[in-house]
Amino acid sequence: QVQLAESGGGLVQPGGSLRLSCAASGSRFSIYAMGWERQAPGKTREKVAHITSDGSTNYGDSVKGRFTISRDNAKNTLYLQMNSLQPEDTAVYFCNLGEYSGSFYIVRSWGQGIQVTVSS
Repeated sequence: QVQLAESGGGLVQPGGSLRLSCAASGSRFSIYAMGWERQAPGKTREKVAHITSDGSTNYGDSVKGRFTISRDNAKNTLYLQMNSLQPEDTAVYFCNLGEYSGSFYIVRSWGQGIQVTVSS
């Protein structure tokens, strides 16, 4: 099973930027779709962004135009560039690895999560 480890979280002021990374162990990284989800205190987990094995992307409505998901298959690493951060972006961010079955995204592995706090 592929193991995932997030890094790059922390505290940032409103309007600032952060880049999250998710390093994957094991082989066959490039054949999987990957994604980011987040969970704020007292709220359900929500989709942030997905990227397919061929690089197609889609985003949750709340982050469109501000966040960019990308992947480097040579480094087995997934990224999330977050710009124009707002306090409502405060959450634990989780990366995942999975595959699409038709329009359904099936998660095969989760990272442990990393805290992002947006506050002045």
